[in-house]
Amino acid sequence: MNHDNNATIAKLIAQELAIALHSVEKTIALLADGATVPFIARYRKEATGALDETQIQDIKTSLERYHELANRKETIISTIKAQERLTPELEKAIEDCWDSTTLEDLYLPYKPKRRTRAEVARARGLEPLARIIMAQNERNIERRAAAFVSDEVPDTDQAIAGAADIIAEWISENKRVRNTVRSMFRREAVISSSVTRGKEKEGETYSTYFDFSEPLRRSSSHHILAMLRGEKEGFLKVNIAIDADKAIDSIARTVVKGYGEASDIVAEAVADSYKRLIKPSIETEFRNEAKAVADDQAIEVFAQNARQLLFAAPLGEKAVMAIDPGFRTGCKVVCLDARGNLLHHDVIFPTAPRNDIAGASAKVTSLVKKYGIQAIAIGNGTASRETTRFVKSLTFDTPVNTFVVNESGASIYSASKVARDEFPDQDVTVRGAVSIGRRLIDPLAELVKIDPKSIGVGQYQHDVDQNKLKTSLDFVVESCVNSVGVNVNTASKELLSYVAGIGPSLALNIVNYRRENGSFASRKDIMKVPRMGAKAFEQCAGFLRIAGANPLDNSSIHPERYRLVEQMARDCKCSVADLFASAEIRKSIDLKRYISDEVGEPTLRDILRELEAPGRDPRTDSQDIAFDDSIESIDDLREGMELNGIVSNITQFGAFVDIGVHISGLVHISEISDRFVRSASEVVKLNQAVRVRVKAIDYDRKRIALSMKGVKQ
Repeated sequence: MNHDNNATIAKLIAQELAIALHSVEKTIALLADGATVPFIARYRKEATGALDETQIQDIKTSLERYHELANRKETIISTIKAQERLTPELEKAIEDCWDSTTLEDLYLPYKPKRRTRAEVARARGLEPLARIIMAQNERNIERRAAAFVSDEVPDTDQAIAGAADIIAEWISENKRVRNTVRSMFRREAVISSSVTRGKEKEGETYSTYFDFSEPLRRSSSHHILAMLRGEKEGFLKVNIAIDADKAIDSIARTVVKGYGEASDIVAEAVADSYKRLIKPSIETEFRNEAKAVADDQAIEVFAQNARQLLFAAPLGEKAVMAIDPGFRTGCKVVCLDARGNLLHHDVIFPTAPRNDIAGASAKVTSLVKKYGIQAIAIGNGTASRETTRFVKSLTFDTPVNTFVVNESGASIYSASKVARDEFPDQDVTVRGAVSIGRRLIDPLAELVKIDPKSIGVGQYQHDVDQNKLKTSLDFVVESCVNSVGVNVNTASKELLSYVAGIGPSLALNIVNYRRENGSFASRKDIMKVPRMGAKAFEQCAGFLRIAGANPLDNSSIHPERYRLVEQMARDCKCSVADLFASAEIRKSIDLKRYISDEVGEPTLRDILRELEAPGRDPRTDSQDIAFDDSIESIDDLREGMELNGIVSNITQFGAFVDIGVHISGLVHISEISDRFVRSASEVVKLNQAVRVRVKAIDYDRKRIALSMKGVKQ
């Protein structure tokens, strides 16, 4: 790509994202040099003007999109040039175009076509007649058409019909016409759906959309995605349309001149062009656009939820017993040490049908004592309430807290290659229970082992653009991992792979090196890992933690700034360790003394913050919630009840809350607050403890409507 294109793209991105051009240019240069988003956001604030991770990621995404568009332009120019139809004016128009829709309109008349009706008519020599009719000056079209009768065109009627097909295609390729119709679609389009005949019973899930319509511009993303899913599954027919007569009249005003015979033929071609060519094309365009917007909104909600789940409060390094509840097959029990290593596994049967309370009690209390268990994690699936009640009835010699843990995706992990590699000699039930326990110790470290799509939050994750979803979720996971930091001596290869600059291959090399050579003593030692080059080290070092001789190695201060911190210590006549330990010494540091061409105030303030609280964890502490013991199933619920709950999922239309009856109730967005909110995430977060009121119960359909309005939190 040439320099002019790069400069133009930078300006376009700056305008599009409302970010200073200088910041965009510097960010693009850093990305081109191999810098990662987390590294740029954390360690290159002076260059970017302190852009945050999201802004930098947006620049990266826009840059990739414009590069794709530039490649598309090169392909189009090459294709038209091969046809020997490329004029200097057309080439300039294409080169100056940075809008994909406009670009495709420019290309449309030259785009290689299938054997269309217009192509057939051209092959029969009818294009000159089409030009005569389109000029709308000829009074006797029948006489002029007679000259085009041949073996392939037996009479004048067919000659005129063929010419009209060519005219219809010209009209459909007319940029002004297409923009006129687009404007009408943007203002007036209605999206509607109807049930496929004979699918009423089978597709009952989509009954809301059996006879549904609303203005497209006001249609919510979950409506659009639901309708398109219903159509994909064969239960619905979806249509996006405007008033056809109005559209045809509008096009006619653009291309029809006068009232003669030729004008009548052109008017008929307008109607044909709209119904057969323009409407299907523009409908597809708007369908794709609506789907893309709906995808983006759904992915944003999914990403927010994933971030909250990954940032769930860690219990920390404590010995944990994890229980995967069950009825008939019993409850799988595992005991883990403070680092999540499996020490023991067993099965208890405290619930129906066996109800072996005595045996289960003896076994649990014995294991708690033997392995010094400090907390018990119970999966929130089947038999969770009953198992939790049983555990909380027990008495232990030492304090043991009980937590209910979201187990979504644990079964997927337990059957994965990652789990098989970790526990080759254990079955899926043991692996699943281990995952539940590790989620309590450190949710982030455990959840990175699972495909983010499988962690049980969001909606329509299998319907949205999978590439966009993967990019968004990878960014979220990478952001969370690098925000928290990673202990290089204990982290799994899955966790290490998300550290800036590392990736799966280098993560495996780190784990293998650690296994063969023992723990890393300093960040410098990381350079000994095979294929750990200077660039990769630069990108990852600040996010890796090592509790060794140098306290800087266990902080987010980058090795490139060690000399600066050491200079601060010398100036304060103390050690680096003293800088971490003494607030008084830190207060005496005059940051302005250390400003240079490379280091500005933003970096210096980050260093000072890190000296105050090295390696701070941005996550909060774990908390537990007690459900109402008198409520065990939906049949126990009554309207008006106020209950404790945990937010289990957040969507665009509200939040789902687990109230302990195995069915999450929905707090619609209109019931989530006494004030108006655009998104449920403005009020609640995943795993948040809330108080809700039962608004309505549909016992047959197993649906619970909840409200938080007027309920004291």
